[in-house]
Amino acid sequence: MTSASSSTIAARGVWPSPISAAMVAAGASPLTQLALGGADGGDILWLAGRASEGGRNTLLRQRCSAIAELTPAPLNVRTRVHEYGGGAYAVDGDTVYFSNFSDNLIYVKNGDAEARALTRPGTQRHADFIVDGARQRLIGVRELHPAQGHAEPENTLCAIAFDGAETVLAHGHDFYAAPRLSPDGRFLTWLSWDHPRMPWQGTELWLAEVLADGALATPRLIAGGARESICQPEWSPEGVLHFISDSSGWWNLYRLRDADIEALCPMQAEFASPHWTFGVAMYGFTAAGEIVCTYIENGVSRLARLPRGSAKLEAIATPYQEIREVRIGPGFVALLGGGPTIPLELARIDFANGELEVLARSIVDLPDAAYLSVPESVSYPSNDGRTAHAFFYPPHNADCRADDADKAPLIVISHGGPTSMASNTLKLATQFWTSRGFGVLDVNYGGSSGFGRAYRDALAGQWGLVDVDDCIAGARHLVARGLADPERLIIRGGSAGGWTTLCALTFHEVFKVGASYYGVSDVKGLDQDSHKFESHYNEYLIAPKAQAEPLYLARSPINHTQRLSKPMIFFQGLDDKVVPPQQSVLMVEALRERGVPVAYVALEGEGHGFRKAENIARTLEAELYFYLRVFGLAAPGATAAVHIDNLPA
Repeated sequence: MTSASSSTIAARGVWPSPISAAMVAAGASPLTQLALGGADGGDILWLAGRASEGGRNTLLRQRCSAIAELTPAPLNVRTRVHEYGGGAYAVDGDTVYFSNFSDNLIYVKNGDAEARALTRPGTQRHADFIVDGARQRLIGVRELHPAQGHAEPENTLCAIAFDGAETVLAHGHDFYAAPRLSPDGRFLTWLSWDHPRMPWQGTELWLAEVLADGALATPRLIAGGARESICQPEWSPEGVLHFISDSSGWWNLYRLRDADIEALCPMQAEFASPHWTFGVAMYGFTAAGEIVCTYIENGVSRLARLPRGSAKLEAIATPYQEIREVRIGPGFVALLGGGPTIPLELARIDFANGELEVLARSIVDLPDAAYLSVPESVSYPSNDGRTAHAFFYPPHNADCRADDADKAPLIVISHGGPTSMASNTLKLATQFWTSRGFGVLDVNYGGSSGFGRAYRDALAGQWGLVDVDDCIAGARHLVARGLADPERLIIRGGSAGGWTTLCALTFHEVFKVGASYYGVSDVKGLDQDSHKFESHYNEYLIAPKAQAEPLYLARSPINHTQRLSKPMIFFQGLDDKVVPPQQSVLMVEALRERGVPVAYVALEGEGHGFRKAENIARTLEAELYFYLRVFGLAAPGATAAVHIDNLPA
């Protein structure tokens, strides 16, 4: 390692880095969907993504310090209900039930026996299922797709008997989620919502008695509505129904006592996240009925316990600043967490002594810390008196430094969702840029989760405006601080972040180049092509359909390509069902015809988000090459990673 005093002076953007695109692709193993199992609930299970196996999800189990793979290839534990999936498996002691991606069937695996199909072939998909052992069945969300035509799939609550027969338990709403049985099996609670709402806008919490024949009695509405988002209903060990509601403006904990709804510990903090995927748990119960939870305060996650009868949380120490999921076992909590110097990892914390054991890491081989950039949390003024939030990663490399006059090129990241949230968990994909001399600003623009409902609703009717304003304001903020080169400002994003990227480059002059990963360019086309879950999302983001046409025309970059004169690179999965490839193709063709430098990377076998290691590496290398060419820089040993139209050799 080179000392700071003897480090080489080199142009920012071309610093030699030990963090290669191949390292980024190989190192990031997604960890998701925690569960507990075994005879006493002490086994910890989770899904691990295998980029080297085409993005396959495999189910792993830790028991007595030994980790076993329960679903070897070609099994792929994944569901596409709502297209985004989640809730793809359930555990009952030593038995697991899981959805297999290739055939959409539910499989059952008893102990060490081979997995066998439980459900029958058809057009149905399942998610978020639970085990109703007393009645020899699963209960879950079913999405039944029409055999042909363009009709919407039908979503219901469904019972799946252990012989494979399926019975609808609840129907009539557009969407269902989170069926949960009371400990004695007498009651079932669940969530539902209807078009045009998304679940973070308004959901309803229902409760029904389970009759002797397994059917449901007439359901009773407990909470929720068009302007109240309910999340994660759960039963305490003694059978008290708990849930999370944002009726106060923040997703907080509540419980149902007889006919009364009680707030447990009101705070200006978020105890839930938007329901993009099924099965996420941010709180649970110890055997004694104590609540253990994670919550987000000012963009940072914390872990705490809520003793019985108390309204005050007690902190549980962790090294993490992002906690995505928790599961409460006998004497411990299992969680997925990360921080500025910690990649996402699965950890077990013992309640008795606070001891933390790491069971799995999303990145096994980390670069030397001397090459890692530690982010700064920044807040800055944006339009209309609003304050926006972001994480700034300065350029950092132990072996290189820049001349004082060489201001850093800055990459502004606009996240997807657009209700998602940028976190400061260590990501090699970010360090890939900072170790080469780029600064990175990861923006939580208005509309992001983690800052309360008012901040989330700042995007209502303002998509393509507020998000863009906050990204521009962030770039200008860093330029004013002398931390970024105003002539080398880059914006990049995926999905909804791709829309923000395209809008920023089309309608404003601040950014000089951009990258769109499966980004939205035409919201009218998105309405026409989108899947059921998001088919009415634009009514919230832009306007109800009756008033939307002029706004669609005004805001969609595809209608204003004559205003887009900045070089762009596009990345698109050809199997994308969320943002169809045509969205990218039309933009690329328009830029080619107008003589604007443009590159297009289309990937076979990839959908909405890239899972294959070779494609993750390929896109990063192409993006870097594109920026260097546009800025007239040449990295040592750089090769033509992508063809660029309209850019002289």
